Amino acid sequence: MSTRPDRYTGIAQALHWLMAVLILAALPLGWVMTEMDLSPLKLRLYSWHKWLGVTVFMLAVLRLAWRATHPAPALPAGMPGWQRAAAGISHALLYLLMLAIPLSGWLMSSAKGFQTVWFGVLPIPDLLGRDEALGEWLNAAHVWLTYALAALLLAHVAAALKHHFVDRDDVLTRMLPGHRKP
Repeated sequence: MSTRPDRYTGIAQALHWLMAVLILAALPLGWVMTEMDLSPLKLRLYSWHKWLGVTVFMLAVLRLAWRATHPAPALPAGMPGWQRAAAGISHALLYLLMLAIPLSGWLMSSAKGFQTVWFGVLPIPDLLGRDEALGEWLNAAHVWLTYALAALLLAHVAAALKHHFVDRDDVLTRMLPGHRKP
């Protein structure tokens, strides 16, 4: 008999959905702000984007700590091995990107000489000295990591919907707040 739970804890669900909202806000904000001409609005949007990134980073660390002490529910018994492997790899990549993207943004801001001040109150120390060439390289890395995250998020949602509507298993519902097995 498995000692794993049959659904995610309330904390895990809250962190999952809160991070989903924050990431889904940060992605379009990042794409819109970079296309704008320099203005007070653009600078405000950059601040909001950075605040979201710092928050996602901190929540990702918290989420990893929670996950280390609270195991995920077991995957359905009949799930093919390749799907189990794909789930493990995609979840590891999601965690990696939830850390790497904010970190690359923080490093980029540091290299470009723009300190991040979380919610306009808490200055986050720069991790690098000013270096424009490195800042441009980090900008490209930040963008490409973000494209990878967007693609992986689409695959994640598609897989969850496939499990719910095609396979008719509980992979999706075990992450939904308040949803219990019949």
